[in-house]
Amino acid sequence: MRKKFLEELNALNIELISMGSMCGEAIAITIKETLQNDYDGALYEKVSKLEDDIDRKEKYIEALCMKMIYSWQPVAKDLRFINAILRMIADLERIGDQALDIANLLKEFKYTTLIKDTDLPKMFNTVLMMVNESVRAFVKRDINLAKEVIAKDNEVDEIFLNIKNQVIILIEKEDNSRDIVDILMIAKYLERIGDHSVNIAEWVVYTVKGDNYDIHTGR
Repeated sequence: MRKKFLEELNALNIELISMGSMCGEAIAITIKETLQNDYDGALYEKVSKLEDDIDRKEKYIEALCMKMIYSWQPVAKDLRFINAILRMIADLERIGDQALDIANLLKEFKYTTLIKDTDLPKMFNTVLMMVNESVRAFVKRDINLAKEVIAKDNEVDEIFLNIKNQVIILIEKEDNSRDIVDILMIAKYLERIGDHSVNIAEWVVYTVKGDNYDIHTGR
C-alpha cells in the first residue's frame, strides 16, 4: 500500500516539473521574441498555446491531488507535500497568465530597440531563473536553493525601480510614449512573476520543515 502511495507521489512530482517547465518556456520565448528587432507578432499565439497547456496541467494535477487525499487520507508530511503542490500549481498558473499578459502587450509593440535602453532584459533573465530554480528547489527539497530564490525578490524590486526611472527618461526623449509606458507594464508583470516564484520557494520550505520554520532566521 505504501509503495503504491509513493508511486503516486512521484507521479505528482513529475507533473509539477512538467508544469514548471511550461512556465519557464513561456517566459523564455517571450524573452527571445521581445529582444529581437524583427519581432513578427507571432509571440501571442505561441504563449497562448503554452498558457492553455498550463491551465490543463493545473486542472489535471489538482484532480490527482484530490484523488490521493480522498483515497489515501494522508497525514503529517505526506499531506503537507500534497497541500504544497496544490498551492504551487496555483502560482504556476498565474505565472502562465502573466506571461500571456506580456505577450498581449507586445502584439502592437513596435519599438523593441527601446527595451535595450532599460534593465528589462536583466529583469527577464532574473525572473526566468527564479521560476526555474523555485521548481528545482522543490524537486530536490533544497531549502538553501529556495532561500536563494526568496532573496532574489529584493533584486527584482530594485530592477523594477531602475526601470521606472529609465522609463521617465525615455518619455522625455522619445515621441512614442504609449509603447514606453508598456515597458513599465511589462516590468510590473515580471515583478508579479517573481512574487509567485517566491511563493513557490516558500512552499518548498514549508514542505520540508513544516509550519513552524522561519525562512528568515533559519529556525
